[in-house]
Amino acid sequence: MLNRRSLRIKAMQSIYAFNQCKQSNYYLAMDLVKDNFARDLNSMEVQDMDNLNTEKKIAVELFQHNYKSNLMVETENSSDKIRSTVIEAKDYYFRQVKKDLELISKNMIAEVEKLEERYLLILLLVVEFADQVATELEEKKTKINPKNRTTFSGELNFLNNKVVGRFRDDKALQIRSIKNKINWRDEKDEVRQWYKEILKKDADYIAYKNLSVTSFEEDRKIVNYIVKNIIFKNDVLRAYFEEKDLNWEENKSIIKSMVVKTIKSIDESTADGGIELMELSPNWEDDKEFFKEIFSSTIKNDDSYEEIIAEKAKNWDIERIAAIDKIILKMALNEFINSSSIPVKVTINEYIEISKDYSTPKSRQFINGILDVVATELQNEGMIRKSGRGLIDNK
Repeated sequence: MLNRRSLRIKAMQSIYAFNQCKQSNYYLAMDLVKDNFARDLNSMEVQDMDNLNTEKKIAVELFQHNYKSNLMVETENSSDKIRSTVIEAKDYYFRQVKKDLELISKNMIAEVEKLEERYLLILLLVVEFADQVATELEEKKTKINPKNRTTFSGELNFLNNKVVGRFRDDKALQIRSIKNKINWRDEKDEVRQWYKEILKKDADYIAYKNLSVTSFEEDRKIVNYIVKNIIFKNDVLRAYFEEKDLNWEENKSIIKSMVVKTIKSIDESTADGGIELMELSPNWEDDKEFFKEIFSSTIKNDDSYEEIIAEKAKNWDIERIAAIDKIILKMALNEFINSSSIPVKVTINEYIEISKDYSTPKSRQFINGILDVVATELQNEGMIRKSGRGLIDNK
């Protein structure tokens, strides 16, 4: 299931994406400045290229020093054209940054909520595979002598699989699938190919298919196997899901956990169709607010956090610190100051663990050292105020 670490990682990725957008917008705005002082090839008048180049240099420097600020510090050599060009470039930069921020903020929530849709899609894929058995049996009936139909009775094992039957008959699964418009209707050809070329040729599936009688546990075991070893491991299916989800490699562990827990929750003694569908998290509304806040607040306080990091990393060139490390440090600072219910030690441990998978080999020690120092100083300055659960081990 989705947990706070997963949300921290996704917020980190969204902040990184936003920073990349800001950098691109900066260069686009800079190009706008330069283009305003380029030679006009359509002009019939003689142009003073030395003066254009001089003004371009002044305008570029003025933009570089002022693009982040709502105010503008001018130079003695600022002409009307230079001022208007820089103002235009700044306006363009701010508009694009605002647009990107709104888009990323919206999309990051939508992408997380799509995890539930993909979870439902996997459950339905298991049913689709069983339906392929039924389709093949119907095709065989038209080709074989009716007296020999019992030869194909082994094919019925998966079609009559009791766990698959629970998926097929569950009203809650049907309602959620219809509500979210989740189905395999447009991918019938792909599903048929996966069944024929992958599942049907799998040794474990063949062994299950050839059982004379199957128990409930054997039915559960083969469904578990298909989920873990076919749907989530096969290269062909992985390529399909990666095309649909750029973060599939990261998201699949969350979805897989939800599917496996669903299969495990099915009890033979319960009535047919009664399965326990998983939620994204025990309290998604609270988690969603945490997710949104840690993203927006870290970005809002970016400059002040940059100053704190630069002060504490005096022996490091702030510009050469890995981009992900800087984001991790800023997110941790934000949690220290703005998340009163999260203990300082929890924050430090969470971001050290994240750095192991998403940054450089030396990042763990660097981040741990900086955060230990910063946490102590911020606590002494009264900037860290924890309450409730946030006071646990908060020394």
